[in-house]
Amino acid sequence: MPLQQRLEQWPARSLLGLVSPEARTELLATGTEVRYEAGAVLLTEGALDRHVLLLLSGLAKVTATVENGQASLLAVRVGGDTIGEMAALDGAPRSATVIACGPLAARVMQPAVLNDLLVRRPEVAMALTRMVADRLRWANRRRLEFRGYPVKVRMARLLVELAERYGRQGRDGVVVGCRLTQPEIAALTGAAETTVHKGLRELREEGLLDTGYRTTVIRDLTRLRELADLAG
Repeated sequence: MPLQQRLEQWPARSLLGLVSPEARTELLATGTEVRYEAGAVLLTEGALDRHVLLLLSGLAKVTATVENGQASLLAVRVGGDTIGEMAALDGAPRSATVIACGPLAARVMQPAVLNDLLVRRPEVAMALTRMVADRLRWANRRRLEFRGYPVKVRMARLLVELAERYGRQGRDGVVVGCRLTQPEIAALTGAAETTVHKGLRELREEGLLDTGYRTTVIRDLTRLRELADLAG
C-alpha cells in the first residue's frame, strides 16, 4: 500500500500517530529514506552516533546487555515509532541495540535536522516528549508486574497491550501487528520459556488466542483483558 494511503493507520501512541496531518507530512519528508533487511543492526549499544530513525514499515526489536553478558529484549518498535532519539537529544552513548526483524524502511534524521524541526514545530516536540514518557511508564509497569502478577497474567497484559498498540481487526479477532517468538515473550514478561510455552497453550485451549506462522490473533480481547486484570 502506498505510504500516503497509510497516513491514518499509524499506531496511536507512535510519533506519527500523535501529530497532526500537517506535521506528519513534514516528518515523512524529513531526512533520507533507507531500507534494511532482516537481521540488520540499526543501532548499536554503546555507539556514539546520534542520528534518529523514524520507522515507516517493519518491526524492530530493542535489546540491551545485562549483567551476565546476555542480550535481553526490552521492547519492540513498529512503523510510526522513532528509535535513537535519546542519543540525539542528550549526546550520550546508545543505551540499546536495535535489530530489524524483517524488511524495514525508515527515514534517517541527523540531530541538527531533528532539533530544527522541534523548534519550528512545537507540536512535534510535545509529541516526542509524550512518546518518551509513555515508554518510561511502560517500562515501569513491566518491573511492577514481575512482582505483582503470575506469569500467565503478565503474558495476558503484554498481549493486550500489543493488540491495542499494534493490532488490527481481522475476521477471527484482533491480529497483533508484531510477531514475537516464545523466547522474546519470555524476555518481555520475565518468565522461563517453558512457562511461556505452557501459558500460550492454555490461552489457545481457552479460546483466547490463535498462533501460527508469523501471526498472533486475539480471539476474545474482552476475556483476555479480564484475565489480565485490566477489565473496567
